[in-house]
Amino acid sequence: MINSKFAQMVKIKYPIIQGGMARIADSSLAAAVSNAGGLGIITGNAPVEWVREEIRKAKKLTDKPFGVNIMLLGETAEAVAKMVCEEGVKVVTTGAGNPGKYIDMWKEYDIKVIPVVASVALAKRMERAGVDAVIAEGCESGGHVGELTTMALVPQVVDAVSIPVIAAGGIGDGRGVAAAFMLGVDGIQVGTRFLVAHECIVPEAYKQKVLHAKDIDTQVTGRPTGHPVRVLRNKLTRQFQLLEKEGAPIEKYEELGRGALSRAVVDGDVDNGSVMAGQISGLVCKEQSCEEIIQEMFSEAEKHISRVEKMFGIE
Repeated sequence: MINSKFAQMVKIKYPIIQGGMARIADSSLAAAVSNAGGLGIITGNAPVEWVREEIRKAKKLTDKPFGVNIMLLGETAEAVAKMVCEEGVKVVTTGAGNPGKYIDMWKEYDIKVIPVVASVALAKRMERAGVDAVIAEGCESGGHVGELTTMALVPQVVDAVSIPVIAAGGIGDGRGVAAAFMLGVDGIQVGTRFLVAHECIVPEAYKQKVLHAKDIDTQVTGRPTGHPVRVLRNKLTRQFQLLEKEGAPIEKYEELGRGALSRAVVDGDVDNGSVMAGQISGLVCKEQSCEEIIQEMFSEAEKHISRVEKMFGIE
């Protein structure tokens, strides 16, 4: 086990969390990540009985810890928040809101609570609320994003709180892992790299869209709604651009975005669907198993850290 406070806290070998990607992070992906030594995550942004069933499937696929991600603005958030207690989930990550009203309940069931934060102020607020760690996520990440970059956000959060900090956003290889640890974190969260894992359920067209992406191929859409989302460019993003130029009302954005994620994730329509992926897509170039991804990332990180130590005369 790597000497990481976070890894020790959640009892995993490698201090890496798999992102709780909506409509994507199911039991097969979560269990594969957990079996490989990371912390697999099942999306909780779904009907409560679907999430319950995926939790039970994961328990049959792995005896290692895994968690559930709850998008707090989602329609089923409250029901899922209660259900994870019933099902004995060990870790909950949260996004899109404040988990404060659930923390006492989760603590009664010995659930580790790890919210995603996009600012120092929110990180400090979460620490006061009693969470176990925070995920400082930069705007390079796929899906819903904040404004600060990972390089700017992470060290400021590390300086501001005493609980473990996990870095997310723009981490997709060993160099990113090494850089994150240099910023002072106890762990990392990765989403985009796992999109092309063999165990990931997204259609092959989605995976190929990520694998063939260039460095400038992501775009943030929906800023006027207050809920910006980073996706890969396609016909849908061009339509969103037109709405912004026209100064269209929020209802137009909602109409255009309705069902867009399902079109990409379920139907494989990567032209008209919402292909959520981070800026790291340009570095992702091969399909691998979750085990291969994790081992490669940490093996590369060790080599890069060793190289830097030699540069500084540390033997």
